[in-house]
Amino acid sequence: MLSFILVPLYTDLLPTEEYGKISIIFSYFVLFNVILAYGMETAFFRFFNKESDKDAVVSTSALSLIVSSIGFFVLALLFKDHIALLTNIRVDHITLVIYILLLDALVIIPFAWLRANERPMRYSFVKILNVIVNLGLNVFLLIYLKKASENFQILKSITFENYEINYIFISNLIASGLTLLLLVPFYTKIKYKFDKLLWKKMMRYAFPVLIAGVAYSINETFDRILLDYLLPEDVADHLVGVYSACYKLALFMTLFATAFRLGIEPFFFNYSENKNAPETYARITKYFVAFGAVILLGVVVFVHVLKDFIIRDQSYWEAVKIVPIILLANLCLGIYHNLSVWYKITDRTRFGAYISVIGGVITLALNFILIPKYSYLGSAIATLAAYGSMMILSWYYGKKYYPIPYNLKKIGMYLALSIGFSILSFYVFDSNYIISIPLLLGFLVILYASEKKELKQILRK
Repeated sequence: MLSFILVPLYTDLLPTEEYGKISIIFSYFVLFNVILAYGMETAFFRFFNKESDKDAVVSTSALSLIVSSIGFFVLALLFKDHIALLTNIRVDHITLVIYILLLDALVIIPFAWLRANERPMRYSFVKILNVIVNLGLNVFLLIYLKKASENFQILKSITFENYEINYIFISNLIASGLTLLLLVPFYTKIKYKFDKLLWKKMMRYAFPVLIAGVAYSINETFDRILLDYLLPEDVADHLVGVYSACYKLALFMTLFATAFRLGIEPFFFNYSENKNAPETYARITKYFVAFGAVILLGVVVFVHVLKDFIIRDQSYWEAVKIVPIILLANLCLGIYHNLSVWYKITDRTRFGAYISVIGGVITLALNFILIPKYSYLGSAIATLAAYGSMMILSWYYGKKYYPIPYNLKKIGMYLALSIGFSILSFYVFDSNYIISIPLLLGFLVILYASEKKELKQILRK
């Protein structure tokens, strides 16, 4: 959500080329966040609910991440010049990124512990404070610092010209540091004992999750890196910038899917032994698809309003045509995460790796094929193809290893209507509200009529 809130600020202050550079750096962020977590968060949930000695799970996973994070930090600082040369990113940016990655890695298990122990208020407080601090510092450093330095001498020492990208990462660094500080009590309470046998079991479980995570990061963000690599140098940063900005308009779907996954993943593990688990998982997925379909059509109908409100600089608007494609891609990804429950609770995480790697291969292959001809539109199509394939593969293999009675008729109907109405609204009638709004209302009526009976039963309970 923070990245979405910051879009108006960044696109107002930064030219498309500078925003493109930031987007490329954040693409590397996603990749290395996954590598530094190496599936330990998911392994933590699985073994926290599986093992009788929960303290051993907590301390072993925490110690593992502490050692690996510090090891990465030292090596990255030693080779930062080589990393900068390899990625074509300035060394001062690389240095700030290394510190942020360390801080973010050290809060993975504390946050997971809060989720596993059902402490949503504490979890939310720390997360929201991180957003407030990050956002506040971005606004102050990018907008008010220069003027404030005229009245306060002490601020002149941190006021520099053409320093906007560094200010963005400094804001992130301070927010991440504060987050770790608030979670220090976790590290004072745990028992620092390392269970080597348990760690090996956790790593065997986590390794496929790591592979899946790396493949996911390729699917999610590597298109920016490939756009920068495959497009002509004189336009690459601009095209990455407009693509990344309009990509954010699809964040409503990402936010919904992410929030849903954060809450539902611990539930999936806790409920796995219940005899009604398959039926419950099926119902959850159906409602996820229903709400996701509403978000897809709703954002498509009002995309031009959102565009005018969020991205005021018209030089970014050329890429708005990718928004419906990215929305649908993210809905497919959300469905995939719901479907993936089967391999997580049956300890077949290798299938998650297989499926994600296939998605990553599709992403890379289609980007290399389509970018030279279709630019960022090719990247959007590649993203949809990858997530759609992953969704279908997870459903297909799930039928064999952990059958769940999904209501495919209703799920298919909601998806078909939402996609069909979105195509009519955006591509045929160009978001003409006389046509688009009745399409949205009609979909809501159909959805209510289809689910009215079950909704009433749920409300009675």
